[in-house]
Order: sequence, then structure tokens, then C-alpha cells
Amino acid sequence: MTDPAPETGPRGTGPFDPPGIEWTHVSPRLVTARLLSTGITLAVPAVGVIVLLVLFPHWWQWLVLGVLALLGLWAAVLVPRQVRAIGYAERDDDLLIRQGIMFRTLVVVPYGRMQYVDVQAGPLARRLRIATVQLHTASASTDATIDGLEPAEAERLRDRLASRGEARLAGL
Repeated sequence: MTDPAPETGPRGTGPFDPPGIEWTHVSPRLVTARLLSTGITLAVPAVGVIVLLVLFPHWWQWLVLGVLALLGLWAAVLVPRQVRAIGYAERDDDLLIRQGIMFRTLVVVPYGRMQYVDVQAGPLARRLRIATVQLHTASASTDATIDGLEPAEAERLRDRLASRGEARLAGL
């Protein structure tokens, strides 16, 4: 996949887009997974409000349904942009993970600090053929997660990161 154009400014500027970095993006199937999760989350209260509307009709129930519909529409617009903003890059000494549109985050995980790497996939993720790689470090605040990877890429990344982490620890 190609790297989408930066939100503002020339390429390779600012703290969130270091120069010379080739970002790898996650699977677009992550959009489907997040939209399904959001849809289910919004459907539960919507069904409750619809039952109340049938049994005890009142004007405020229509307002609640409208708010839920607006939240669903907002998610349908926002989630694809959020997923396109997720990327990771492997460098010689560390792994970079960036995400976010308005509230951007760039996490740098040195290979020597990694304790172990998890690959996870719940039922929905397995159905959509995506997985999550989670990096655990000595500090809980620097744990990092990459959602929406192809299972083969998640396995490759897990093995590569684990071997690089062991090599860095052996050099200490």
C-alpha cells in the first residue's frame, strides 16, 4: 500500500513523520472490524429505545435514535481515516508506530527493551483475517500495539521483533 499524503506540510517533516521512513500500513479490513464493533455497540441501545418507543411512545426516544444514527454516521466517516493513519516502520535499532488524525501518536520501541511479543486475534478478527501484534516492554507505559495486520505479516513481525530483541539483549 502507498503512504497517504501528510495532513499538512511537506513529507518527512515534524515529529510524526521522520525523514527517510517507509511506513507499512495495516489491512483495510480493520475498517470493517471497527465499523462492525461500533455498529453492534450502537445497535444495543437502539433496540432498547425502539422497544420503549413501541411500548411507551415519547418524543425524546426519537431524539435518542437520532443521536445514535449521527454517532454511527460519524464513525462511518472517521474510522476509515483513522485506519489509514496507522503505520509502522522497522529501523535498525527500534520500531516506530504511528496512529491518529487529530490526536497523533508516534511510539518508538527500542528492540533491546522488548520483553516479549504477542499475536492476538479474536473471533471477528479471525473471520476478517487480521491479527494484532502487541509489544511488551519493561515499562508498562511504552507497550505498543499494531492492530489490523495480515496473519502472515503478524507472524513475520513477531518472529523478526523477537529475534532482534534477543540480539539486542545479548549485546548488553
